[in-house]
Amino acid sequence: MEKTVIVMPVANEEKTMGDVLKKIMALPYESLFVYLVIDSYSKDRTEEIIRKMEEKYDRIKMIFYKESTGLISCYLHGFMVALKDGAKYVIEMDGGGSHLPSEIPQFIEKLDEGYDCVFGSRFIKGGNIIGHPFYRTMISYTGTILSNLVLGTHLKDMTSGFEAFRNDILKGFDLKKFLSKGHVYHIEMKYYCRNYRIAEVPINYIGSESVFNIHSVSEALKVIFKIKKNEKAIALK
Repeated sequence: MEKTVIVMPVANEEKTMGDVLKKIMALPYESLFVYLVIDSYSKDRTEEIIRKMEEKYDRIKMIFYKESTGLISCYLHGFMVALKDGAKYVIEMDGGGSHLPSEIPQFIEKLDEGYDCVFGSRFIKGGNIIGHPFYRTMISYTGTILSNLVLGTHLKDMTSGFEAFRNDILKGFDLKKFLSKGHVYHIEMKYYCRNYRIAEVPINYIGSESVFNIHSVSEALKVIFKIKKNEKAIALK
């Protein structure tokens, strides 16, 4: 059976975890699996909830990644496990309710049409950001403009974390050599994918209150200017 695997790093998501998984399992895809990557950072009942859902659904798999160095390492480790398990398509999404399970089908449809990578966009027609502080929206929008200028990309949303790939695209990257440790990873991934057949689909992003971190922004800027030089290191073919 050809699998579509959703890779979802999770930590302290007890309020949303059960509902998100139930909605994904209700989608009309018998070959749709969810790999939840968790580490010791999670201190609430998230792991317990996943264990119970894992017992109920054979398409849910929990991966405890003890070597985790943060969110991005969990994404990339999840990708590697999904590819090893024979995933045809790999979808990356958030487990905290920011990404809507009801929007998953459009990613699968585009991959079925022959696109190599499908990126969710909040800044195209039909996309939206709900309940997010204005300054956070502006950081994402400005980050898109800046990264397009620096990297020569042309996407409408360079910082979205709702995205999907054909397996051969991810197999072509050395996933251990990504530079990014924070959310600029999404910019890095989109840059490496720029020459493949890409589609952007509208998503509704459900935001939340968050603390502005100037250190994270400065680190992101440093990485953006190093991404081009890292391209040869990342390519396996």
